Amino acid sequence: MTVPDVTVITAVYNTMPYLTRCLTSVLEQTIGLDRLEVVAVDDGSTDGSGRELDRFAKAYPGTVKVIHQPNSGGPANPSNRALEIATGRYVFFIGSDDYLGPEALERLVAAADRQDADVVLGRMVGVNSRYIHQAIFESSQSDVDLFTSPLPFSLSNTKLFRRELIERHKLRYPEDMPVGSDQPFTIEACYRARRISVLADYDYYFAVRRFNARNITYKSRHLERLHCAESIMNFVGGLIEAGPRRDAVLLRHFAWEVARLLENDFLGLDRPTQASVHAGVRSLAERYLTDTIRDQLGIEPRVRLALARHGELDDLLAVIRQDADHGNPPTVVEDDRWYAEYPGFRDPRLGIPDHWFEITGSAAEWIARLDTVQVTFEGSRTLVVTARSPRPDLPHLASALRVMAGDDVPAETTELVPDITGTTIRARILLPALLTDLAPGGKLRLIQARIDAFGTTGTAPLRGPRRAVPQRVVVRRGARLHVLTATVNHKGQLIVAVAPVTPRRVMARLRRRLPLGGK
Repeated sequence: MTVPDVTVITAVYNTMPYLTRCLTSVLEQTIGLDRLEVVAVDDGSTDGSGRELDRFAKAYPGTVKVIHQPNSGGPANPSNRALEIATGRYVFFIGSDDYLGPEALERLVAAADRQDADVVLGRMVGVNSRYIHQAIFESSQSDVDLFTSPLPFSLSNTKLFRRELIERHKLRYPEDMPVGSDQPFTIEACYRARRISVLADYDYYFAVRRFNARNITYKSRHLERLHCAESIMNFVGGLIEAGPRRDAVLLRHFAWEVARLLENDFLGLDRPTQASVHAGVRSLAERYLTDTIRDQLGIEPRVRLALARHGELDDLLAVIRQDADHGNPPTVVEDDRWYAEYPGFRDPRLGIPDHWFEITGSAAEWIARLDTVQVTFEGSRTLVVTARSPRPDLPHLASALRVMAGDDVPAETTELVPDITGTTIRARILLPALLTDLAPGGKLRLIQARIDAFGTTGTAPLRGPRRAVPQRVVVRRGARLHVLTATVNHKGQLIVAVAPVTPRRVMARLRRRLPLGGK
């Protein structure tokens, strides 16, 4: 019996109609059916996903294998069941609402064989404005390291793994994690791999954000996400000895999973939940937050972690309210050292060292932090952003200030108007420039201020309006229409989402607007 080159594994739970495109993209791969095996586990779907899997299994006998089981509560159990019957030399995991570029598997397997790699990452693209961390995909590399590259910020399981590596180390998904169970699996695989390669020469994987945003990642709650962070960080703590290598991995978890627990939406939780999250974050900080990790964090997550670790719940709430309700706190400058005077700074009751609040090395970034006052579209040609800085001396401090949409689209004009209480910034961004370099599913552009000051350049996202109301406009580029939406992301930052107008998007919007059973 011929051993397939790659087994594609997908855990399926209620992902119609996305599932059809996912499976079609796998079975039409240029690698060919004779080199391919698909193992799909239906985890108790109720929307017809199970029937769709059976249809594909009947159409592709010997290639598509389907397992039906009661719902297990997450992708870990179905992924483990699929691994038990996988026979390919390599294993590739795909989300059942995502899809592949036509040549993805052929290119990935060829690279793994050519470079003798145990793990291969192919460039991922976000669809429907789904965020994908791109730093690891800046260039193709035959050998990257878990500890000296941006790999810890790209720990999803959507990679090619050598199956011999998986079985030799008995790698499996922890089944007590409803979300995030792929991270321990991926971390250990990368930790034990002889070689990890990155391919940035092709759009390999399209990660889809569903229109109804019901993916389990999007709807998970604070206590579930706290459990996920605790499980992952304790796993890393048991796998990697304390020191720079562990810090390199845990930096990601403090900067992402833990920091997200303490974002502004923390204020809306009930008091017992706030107390539980605070206690959990304090425990993680006491065990794993080293000075090395602390010094690489941005000022907001760093100060919030300082108060979570050293203060009471009300101290933590005061810091979060400062950012959510008032914006930048005052700045203290002493002997050329800059400090953010957040609640808790030099509070003798707390005794938090000054370096938790220090921003000297990022003073240019600090003064680039602006609050959005107003966002308007002028017809279908221009986005006008009006922002505010509390510093009347901003034009004096900054030798240059540019408002950017993403990293590559500067505003056509940026005007600074100082007064006795601060400085108003007005920027005009041309909409056609936002339609360049788009992925098939569109693109998210973060609106940022970039300031030259103190001999350095600082960049900071604009905070969104306090009462953000999404603003939309439709813009034509050639024969295609695109919807541009100015809104606020989960961090309260101003973004412009650019998305193509497709029949599926139109139907999804109509379904949201029509009453149940409406015509």
